[in-house]
Amino acid sequence: MLEIKFVEISPELEANNIVVLLDNNLILSAATANIDQKIGGIITKFVSDKKNFAGKFGHHKNLTYFDDASKLTNIILLGIGDQSKFDDNQAENLGGKIYNILNRAKFDDSYVVVDQTYNNISADNLAALIASGMTLASYKFDKYFSQKEEEDQSKKSLSKIKLSTNNYQETAAKFDKFKQIASGVFLARDVITEPPNKLYPDSYAQRITEELRPHNVAVEVIGEREMHNLGMGALLGVGQGSINESKLVIMKYDGGPSDQAPLAFVGKGVTFDTGGISLKPANGMEEMKYDMGGSATVIGLMKALACRKAKVNVIGVVGLVENMPGGNAQRPSDVLTSMSGQTIEVLNTDAEGRLVLADALWYTQDKYKPKLMINLATLTGAIVVALANIYAGLFSNDDDLSAKLTAAGEKTDEKLWRFPLHKEYDKMIKSDIADMKNIGGRGAGSITAAQFLQRFVNEVPWAHLDIAGVAWNKKATDTCPKGAAGFGVRMLNKFVEDNYESE
Repeated sequence: MLEIKFVEISPELEANNIVVLLDNNLILSAATANIDQKIGGIITKFVSDKKNFAGKFGHHKNLTYFDDASKLTNIILLGIGDQSKFDDNQAENLGGKIYNILNRAKFDDSYVVVDQTYNNISADNLAALIASGMTLASYKFDKYFSQKEEEDQSKKSLSKIKLSTNNYQETAAKFDKFKQIASGVFLARDVITEPPNKLYPDSYAQRITEELRPHNVAVEVIGEREMHNLGMGALLGVGQGSINESKLVIMKYDGGPSDQAPLAFVGKGVTFDTGGISLKPANGMEEMKYDMGGSATVIGLMKALACRKAKVNVIGVVGLVENMPGGNAQRPSDVLTSMSGQTIEVLNTDAEGRLVLADALWYTQDKYKPKLMINLATLTGAIVVALANIYAGLFSNDDDLSAKLTAAGEKTDEKLWRFPLHKEYDKMIKSDIADMKNIGGRGAGSITAAQFLQRFVNEVPWAHLDIAGVAWNKKATDTCPKGAAGFGVRMLNKFVEDNYESE
C-alpha cells in the first residue's frame, strides 16, 4: 500500500515536486501564495491568463522553476473546479488524479499542499480524503511477474508521498479509518484478480480464514458432507461437475451489543464459471474468474469493518463453487431440492449463481435471524445490457433498506439503480414439474433472477445487488486501475456506518 505521511506546512520548499490546488476563481491559498512568492510569482503570472489554466476539475499544469543553485522544482497546478459543487467523492477522485499524475511522471519526491476549506470540507478532512483517493488509485497486483520492480524500471511506481496541512496529526488520525477501508477494498480486488488455478473453493476458504481471523472475525468453513446433511442441493448441484469441493464460509464479527441482531451479507463465490453443460462461448470466458465478485465484496467488507472496529454485529456468508462441465455435472432438466425444501428445475446450468445464493440465503436467515440481508452477485448479463458499467442493479422487498443503500452509494460513488419486483414476474419462472425453474426466458432476465432469490429470504428485509457490470473495470478510473474494482466495499461500509453503528 502507498506510504503516505502527513506533515506540517513549511515555509521552505522541501520537495522537488509540489502539488497545489486551485478552484475556478484561481485565488491562491496562504501556503500556495507563500510558495509563489519564493519562486518569483510564476504561479500568479501563469494563471493571470485563464487560457493557460482555468481551474477546471482535474485539469493540471506543470510549471518548472530553477533556483539559484540550479535545483529544479516542479509545481503542479491542479484544478478542483467550482468549489460550491465540490464534495467528498470529488475529493477522493482528486487524490486518485494526483497519484496518477505523479506516478506517470515518476516523481519520487513529492508533496501535496492542502490548507484551504472548499465547500465546507475542512482542510484536514480534504487532506484525508485526498489521501484515501491516492491509496485506492495505487492498487497493483504484480505477484505473478517473474521480474520484480527493483529490476524492471518500467514497472516502478510511486511509493511514498507527503501531504502538508496545518492540522497534520488530526488528519493522520482521520486517514487511518480510510486506510482500514482501503485494506478491505484491496482484499476484494486481490481475490477477484487471482487466477482460477490458484483461487478455487478450498484455497479461497483458506485465504478468507488467513485474512480475517487475525482481525477478530470468527470463520467457519462447511464442506460438502455437512452441506449435504443440511439439504443444500441447489448449491451442491452447481459444483458437482468439478473436482474441487464446494465450500460454504461463514464469517462472524461481533462489534456491537450481544443482544443486537446481526446484519447479514451474502455473496456468490463462483470461482470460475464455464457455464457447465450449458457451456459459455470461448470468447471472453477468461473473464469468468471474477464470477466470485459478490463474495469478494463480502469478505472485503468484513475486513474493513473489523479493521476499523465498527460497533455492529455482522454475519458474512459466501457460497464457493466451481461450475465445470465434468462427467458428474448437473444437466439441463435436472431437478434439485434446496435447503428450504423448494424444488428447482434447472433449464440452464449457466444460471448457476442463483442456485448458490438460494441455499446461502436460506441458511443465513434460518440460523442467524438477521436484522436484514443483503446479497451481492455478478448474476446476470441482462443487468449489463440495462445499466452498462455505471450502476449496479438493486432489487429489494423493503423501501427503507433500498433508500439507505442508494444514499450510501451516492456518497461513495458506487451507484445503485432500483428495479421492480412483482408477483407477475413469478409466472415467468413457473415450472411444469417443480416449484420453479432457474430461468425465466428472454425478457426481464435480471428481474426474474431476483424473483427467484426472493423465494429464499423468508420475509426478512432483503436487498439483492447485481454487480455484473461493475465488478471489473475494462478501463482505469481515477481511484481504480484497470481490472478488479472491489465494488461495494466502501458503499456497504458507509451504509453500516450511517445507519446501524449508533444503535
